[in-house]
Amino acid sequence: MFPQPSPSIYQSSACFVTYGTMGHVDRKQLPQRGNPWTAIAAQDFIHKVDLIAPQEFFSVLYEKLVEQRQQPVYARVTMTLGQLLEANFLTECIKEGDALMLSEGRTTTDNVFALHKGVLKMYLDKETYERAGLTGKPHGPKGNRGLKPSWVVSYDLMSPAMMIGKKGFDRLVYACQSVLNTPLTWLYCNADPSTSGLDPLERYKPTYHTVAPAVVQKRQVPQVELGVPASILAEEDRSGLEETATELYEWLSLHRLQSPRATLGDAVDPFLSRYSIPCSKGGQAQICLLNWHGFLGASWLRDLITDALETCPPHLWVSISATGFPRSVPGNANDLTLLRASGTANEYLMWEAKGSD
Repeated sequence: MFPQPSPSIYQSSACFVTYGTMGHVDRKQLPQRGNPWTAIAAQDFIHKVDLIAPQEFFSVLYEKLVEQRQQPVYARVTMTLGQLLEANFLTECIKEGDALMLSEGRTTTDNVFALHKGVLKMYLDKETYERAGLTGKPHGPKGNRGLKPSWVVSYDLMSPAMMIGKKGFDRLVYACQSVLNTPLTWLYCNADPSTSGLDPLERYKPTYHTVAPAVVQKRQVPQVELGVPASILAEEDRSGLEETATELYEWLSLHRLQSPRATLGDAVDPFLSRYSIPCSKGGQAQICLLNWHGFLGASWLRDLITDALETCPPHLWVSISATGFPRSVPGNANDLTLLRASGTANEYLMWEAKGSD
């Protein structure tokens, strides 16, 4: 492993690629450890999910992933931070319901609050941090050119110490009452669908949204070998693997954007685009796309990937991508793409793009 560089105001997004094999996927015993499942579980606030697969399996995929599955629901609600700490909401939505919440704003310019797996993180500017009197640590890139200094404060609300009468909890409640008392617009979803966890939210008059997938069918594309050539693996050619992974990631990304550059018969002027289809076999094929857009959790993403891998025949490829919310002014966001390679039952490529905060 190479040492990670210190955050800098000049640091841009980085992309890491992993090639490996996964074990048999069983819906009754969902995998928890090892890649790609640990990387999937590490996703916090998912904004968009894209699935790409061969067109001939659209019907079975749509039936399994849309018609037979309950589609995710999220809510938009206006609350103060202190209302999250009230007894009913704290117990039923956070400690028992596993709430996933994100407030409006960007961490580089605004005070932003995020709740994930019971951990409350507060990204505060210098003035607010000093007025609140809470204990935190500096956050973000070093240097002060064009960026305001900010701090991050974390509280594990799942801890037994997070209750009225405990010094740390009372201090947080006081800060919410005296300083962090501005009503904010939040996105809310229950990361654990097996629990309700929505009743205490009703008093704040939330607006609920059901995430229905957008569908694109019969997209004509050149025939592409979606996998790593055996010669690269046999020779342990790292540069060849990086080049192949880059070309495949670019091809998948263009289809996620529904760009005409990756379609069959595209004849754009090479002065405008010099893109060429990678690893083309010379034939043609059709692909389909399913796109979910909203506020989603990692557990829903894991279930979707598991069902997709079980539904598609093991020798055919399928790709699932998840994009997080941008949290900085440039709009960079974390992105994860998983590709089960064609011609194999358990080989995969995974790209993890880390956006700078």
